[in-house]
Amino acid sequence: MYTNLLTELKGSNFWISINRADKMNALNIDTLREIKLAVMEANANAEVRVIFLTGIGQKAFAAGADIAEFASFGVAEGTKMAADGHAVMNSIEQSPKPVIALVNGFTLGGGCELAMSCHVRIASENARFGQPEVNLGLIPGYGGTQRLCQIIGKGKALELLLSGDAIKADQALALGLVNQVVPIENLYEAGEVFASKLNSKSPVAISRVIECVNAGYAFDQDGFQKEIDAFGESFGTEDFKEGTQAFLQKRTADFKGK
Repeated sequence: MYTNLLTELKGSNFWISINRADKMNALNIDTLREIKLAVMEANANAEVRVIFLTGIGQKAFAAGADIAEFASFGVAEGTKMAADGHAVMNSIEQSPKPVIALVNGFTLGGGCELAMSCHVRIASENARFGQPEVNLGLIPGYGGTQRLCQIIGKGKALELLLSGDAIKADQALALGLVNQVVPIENLYEAGEVFASKLNSKSPVAISRVIECVNAGYAFDQDGFQKEIDAFGESFGTEDFKEGTQAFLQKRTADFKGK
C-alpha cells in the first residue's frame, strides 16, 4: 500500500517507519502524503491505541524535505507545498490516538517539524535537531515557526530559527523539545514501555486530553471551555463508570474506549 513507508500493527501499537534510508529519510511530497494516510489508517482501526512514528536506520529520523524536489518551485508551488505539509502535521497533532515520535539521528527541517507535530518525542543519544531553512533562503514551512515556540518558548526558538543551528539530544531534552533521551539500541524499547503505560488508560480520556490541549493553542477555540465540556461529557462514558468502579473495588480498570 505504501511506497515510502513500512507499517505494522504490533498488539495495540501501530508502527509507521519512513523507509528512505538511502535519502536520509527525507520527506518528499509522496512520503508526506503516505504518512497522513497511514495515520488515518491507524485511527480507523479500533485495535490501535498508540501510533509510533520513526525512521528506518540509525542515521536519520527525517533529514528535512527533499530539496531536489522543490528547488525549481515558484511562489504558487511553494505555497501549495506548505499548505499540504501543514495538513499532514495537523492530522498528526489532532490525532485522537497518541502519536509517539521515536527520533533517531538527524531530525532537521521538515523532519523536526514532523517530530514536533507528534504528542511525545523520545530521542536516541545520537539525535540532532534543527530548522536550517534560513541557510537555503527559506523559512520553515510545515509549522516550525509556530510549534517550536510553543514547545520551547519564543526566545530560544528564535535563536534556533534565525541561526539555523542544530542541537544535540541532551540540549533538546533540557529545552523540553524531547521527553526522553536513551541509547539508540534502547529507543524502541523505551517507546514500548511508555506505550504500555498509555495502553492501560482510558482511550476516551486520552483523546479528550489531546483535544483540550490542542484547543488551548487554537486561535478560534476556548481551551478552558473545551475542558469544561469534555470533562462533563466524560461522565457519560462507559470508561468513566469502569474507572471509578475499579478504583472503589481496588482492581485494575479494563477500559474499552467507549
